Amino acid sequence: MTKDQKEQLFTLIKSLTKSEKRQFKLYVNRMGSNFDSKFLNLFNFLEKSDSYDEKSILNKEIVSKQQLSNLKAHLYKQILISLRLNPAHKNIRLKIREQIDFATILYQKGLYKQSLKLLEKAKNLALKNEEKYTAFDIVELEKVIESQYITRSLSNRSEVLISQADKLIMQNDLASKLSNLSLRLYERFIKSGYAKSDDEFREITRFFYKRLPKIDSEEIEFREKLWYYKAHVWYSFLIQDFLSSYKYSSKWVDMFENNPKMISIHPVFYLKGNNYLLESLTLIKYPQKFESTLDKLIFKTKSPDFPVNENLETLIFLYKYNNLLNYYNFQGDFEKAKLIVNDVLLGIDRFKSQIDPHHIMVFYYKIACLYFGLSEHENCILYLNKIISNRHLKMREDLLCFTRVLNLVAHYEAGFDYHLDMHIRETYRFLIKMNDMHEVQKAMIRFVKKLGELYPQDLKKAYINLHRELKIHENDPYERRSFLYLDILSWLESNIYNKPIGEIIREKAKLFNRKKRTPRVPF
Repeated sequence: MTKDQKEQLFTLIKSLTKSEKRQFKLYVNRMGSNFDSKFLNLFNFLEKSDSYDEKSILNKEIVSKQQLSNLKAHLYKQILISLRLNPAHKNIRLKIREQIDFATILYQKGLYKQSLKLLEKAKNLALKNEEKYTAFDIVELEKVIESQYITRSLSNRSEVLISQADKLIMQNDLASKLSNLSLRLYERFIKSGYAKSDDEFREITRFFYKRLPKIDSEEIEFREKLWYYKAHVWYSFLIQDFLSSYKYSSKWVDMFENNPKMISIHPVFYLKGNNYLLESLTLIKYPQKFESTLDKLIFKTKSPDFPVNENLETLIFLYKYNNLLNYYNFQGDFEKAKLIVNDVLLGIDRFKSQIDPHHIMVFYYKIACLYFGLSEHENCILYLNKIISNRHLKMREDLLCFTRVLNLVAHYEAGFDYHLDMHIRETYRFLIKMNDMHEVQKAMIRFVKKLGELYPQDLKKAYINLHRELKIHENDPYERRSFLYLDILSWLESNIYNKPIGEIIREKAKLFNRKKRTPRVPF
């Protein structure tokens, strides 16, 4: 990681828009005496710099070396204060907290009635917008004020506050349990991917139901229902029950569609729900629903009432292009996929400070797959090497495994026979180390190992035999994940029938495209 990426202050300044920079300077100038302050001089210098260089700062004599650390901390804080004052960042959560701050000031001045009036408004706003953790904080502050100054505004004021506090404690406890469960499942999926055996399936299922609160999903409110659906989506992905992931991600998105105001309040969850729905539709091979869902999502994110900020722009980029690559690869439209590669690479560069390495490597893997589908094997190897050469990468183990397998096949197809033995040994060692030697991987390695011994006239028979061997695993609940990452069967069929792999995949996709019905899911 480069030094300027590590420097938080420099990264923050570079993330500011022109209007945010202008507002910051106006904010500082309002202080009068700070016009020529050291922290403003430091801001102006870093704003014009291409990278963070501490020596250049010291050479400019803006500040001494001993003072630099404190000055950077002060500047960082002032920028955040300025951003907080910016109307563009005034979301519901900040508005509620601002009212709490005002109420606290009034309370400290002994203006108890005024303070309670503001707190009541803030509490109603928090409850209306599902900000229940904040609502609980407000109730606790109301209790403090009421215990000090009896307002007598309601004869049962104490009972009302106690009842509200008890209800919020219950709701917040439920939301916390569900969000903890969801996060644990997500962490497991990022580390290991799908369940690989009956033992893993049973272990994940025990883990899930042991921690899943016993509730009626129809009786809980929006926020709790959101975490309930999210936990089920991740559980469904882990056990490869993709119809179930489709079911719960659909419920998740429908919940927002039925409560449109929640989309602008919780846009991140709306985007994530759509992303999981799109992934599920790809996995159950339902292209018509995929197209309409993606079109609706893109249309919604471009509407004037959809919030705009750097975080949301990053997520929109991730989900749009990740799912487009999924769709084109599934449909065999590799030429269309190739047309968006440059947009993907530009987006990765633009959002590099917001996108984690895992998601970048997933992009590289999907780009490698499309080049493989185009028989541009050298380009395929180029992007696979970006993953393999990243020694510090924390990525899903199954994706790392199939990166190695695809790399092996791409080297063979590219005619790089002189490196093949080395790649076979490396891949074998890697799979043994990852404990991921399933039948599909074993068959692939055995096949590639003996390729050098085959005469050209025997190749077709070898492809047919391998295809027959792998075909029996296509619907195996644990072996089939191999075909989710790499369409090995289509690759073999392209060699057997002497057709481009894209043509083979497109022919298969036509069968799915003819299916007009919605998948049978027990909603």
